[in-house]
Amino acid sequence: QGQVEESGGGSVQTGGSLTLSCRVSPWIFRNYCLGWFRQVPGKDYEGVGAIDRDGNIWLLDSNRGRFTFSKDNDQSTLYLTMNNLQPEDTAMYICRAGPGRCGDTWYTTLARGLRGSGTQVTVSS
Repeated sequence: QGQVEESGGGSVQTGGSLTLSCRVSPWIFRNYCLGWFRQVPGKDYEGVGAIDRDGNIWLLDSNRGRFTFSKDNDQSTLYLTMNNLQPEDTAMYICRAGPGRCGDTWYTTLARGLRGSGTQVTVSS
């Protein structure tokens, strides 16, 4: 059992929605910057966004208005809700937990931290 566990991926049609879950240990949940990256084979690894322990959220501009984060403190779980999914959102979504605060350097903080094995999201047209 890993320290970062994702679930919730699947296949949807264009315009559909999915919510991904990422469960971590309570200590990591309280003290780490949490977020998601995504990977398409043959393309750059892309940061989706991050959320800190105070609930502050950073998202790529391309994801604003469609993606959002939420947290369940009792379950030490982070959620990524994705609406109006498009075929270009098809990717392996990977949850990451980086030591310290998120801030404007959230990408680097997450990239150097823990990661799960990923959950596949496929959007068909």
